[in-house]
Amino acid sequence: YKKKALTGKSFRSHLKHILQPTKTMSYSKSSLVTIVACAPSLVAAFTPSSFVYNFSPTTSTSLSATVDPDVITKKEYRDICGVGFDDENLETRLKRTSYLYPKHVEVIEDFSPLVNEMVDEVLLETGEKAWQPQDYLPDMTNEDQWYEEVKELRQMAKDVPDDILVVLIGDMVTEEALPTYQTLLNTFEGCDDPTGTTDSAWARWSRGWTSEENRHGDLLNKYLYLGGRCDMRSIEVTIQHLITSGFNPGAQKDPYRGFVYTSFQERATKISHGNVGRLARQHGDKNLNRICAKIAGDEGRHEKAYQQFCTEILKRDPDGLLEVFGDMMRGQIVMPAELMTDGKDEELYENFANVAQRLEVYTAIDYAEIIEHLVKTWDLENLDGLSSSGEKEREYLCKLPQRYKKLAERSMNKKKKVTDDEPELKSFNWIYGRQA
Repeated sequence: YKKKALTGKSFRSHLKHILQPTKTMSYSKSSLVTIVACAPSLVAAFTPSSFVYNFSPTTSTSLSATVDPDVITKKEYRDICGVGFDDENLETRLKRTSYLYPKHVEVIEDFSPLVNEMVDEVLLETGEKAWQPQDYLPDMTNEDQWYEEVKELRQMAKDVPDDILVVLIGDMVTEEALPTYQTLLNTFEGCDDPTGTTDSAWARWSRGWTSEENRHGDLLNKYLYLGGRCDMRSIEVTIQHLITSGFNPGAQKDPYRGFVYTSFQERATKISHGNVGRLARQHGDKNLNRICAKIAGDEGRHEKAYQQFCTEILKRDPDGLLEVFGDMMRGQIVMPAELMTDGKDEELYENFANVAQRLEVYTAIDYAEIIEHLVKTWDLENLDGLSSSGEKEREYLCKLPQRYKKLAERSMNKKKKVTDDEPELKSFNWIYGRQA
């Protein structure tokens, strides 16, 4: 190799063998450097400057380069790399990329047949058989009835206090930021939908879950619009800001972290919608109670699915999941609407959350009880076969709910003493500047 330059087919042949050596074949670094140096025009085909098909840095192959078709054909590259560049090979190529969490990907892939079953059994049928927002709203195409139906909706809603309305709006804004949450699901390694129509179990789950969740924001948005008590433009501005700002729950592309987070958050959302509906019923709005109950029912089904995913992980990698769960609990579960703003009130999320806490729609006690529920659901008290570090995490997590409850009760009692005599009121642009 040192005596003459390799060109054309000779170079391609040797390069292929270098990249895919046999058991008895080995090359020193100096040999490869010499080959590359001897054929600069061909080597250019593998350099970034000649990119024709680009890889993302996070999904680069071991070659970290692509093909210049003027020098090396797609077929020749496929022979070298073992996979082609067309759409049909995209999923295969992505599977050969380097993962941050290869073991976690292997574990979730192991129970993907169960996920396929859950797509059919947990998610509802789409289309005509599925409930739709219009089922709970006045039919505006009915010339004889639409006005009376809207009038009835407004009559039922008129006695719902502004503070309940504010929490309902905040919940609706959170639901409307759905594009952000689907984006999040697609960051979990091994659970993504690389083509947009991928037929894997995880891609089907992601799209099915999204299609069901999409109804929630639609229904609440239309209900509030027809109710006529809100500044819908201010609300729409808030939604756009929230989607633009994005959302980072600290999942770090890890499917374990992602499923612990969704197990927690789906339950929190179910609790919030259920409590808003209960309060609405107390003030005479049976229609809103029915709407919130339907949405809470969806969240409950989704909650159970994500918790089942974690149960399956525990069967295969208990130490791995406990390490992630414990680490997340030492921090704090980030609420999906944390970056909420209407462009005017910099403390909008905090003000909304304080109203929700005072109404006991979602409180620090609920936070502690969700942790307790997860510990019981995953039966951590009786989990055995752990490493020493896994056992420490198990003990920490089993004691955590009671510790959180004590802290939550102390905090809520302190706030209650401050606000009992004169609750602090805040102005909300969502309701034309009225206070809540």
